[in-house]
Amino acid sequence: MNQKPFRFLWILLGFFCLTFGTIGIILPVLPTVPFYMATAFCFARSSRRLHDWFVSTKLYKKHLESFLKEKALSMRTKLRISCMVTSMMAISFLCMPDVLVGRVCLLVVWVWHLWYFFMRVKTVKEEKQWGIELQK
Repeated sequence: MNQKPFRFLWILLGFFCLTFGTIGIILPVLPTVPFYMATAFCFARSSRRLHDWFVSTKLYKKHLESFLKEKALSMRTKLRISCMVTSMMAISFLCMPDVLVGRVCLLVVWVWHLWYFFMRVKTVKEEKQWGIELQK
């Protein structure tokens, strides 16, 4: 089976995710880390060259590398992600005043999200996350 059409679709999807992840740096409505994770996955499926390029960029190193290597995030990153998720869920919660089941589901997901980020994901100091060691 010819893999060229699928390779092209993976490349397109990778650049789509890269674009939205980069926009997410500026707009807190879009999550940067999941889009960059999807970018790495798509580029790995399509082209070794694109994947190697992406993992060598500052964008990857700043927003994704520490999480993938250490399974940890800085407190600042945790708070930023949690604030974005909380605001999106709050908007959804307010938009469905008559849907009790939807509101309960949103509350369960929101509580799980906060528990997971603050109790299961390790917290690293900002300096360690960026690979900078301060001398005392």
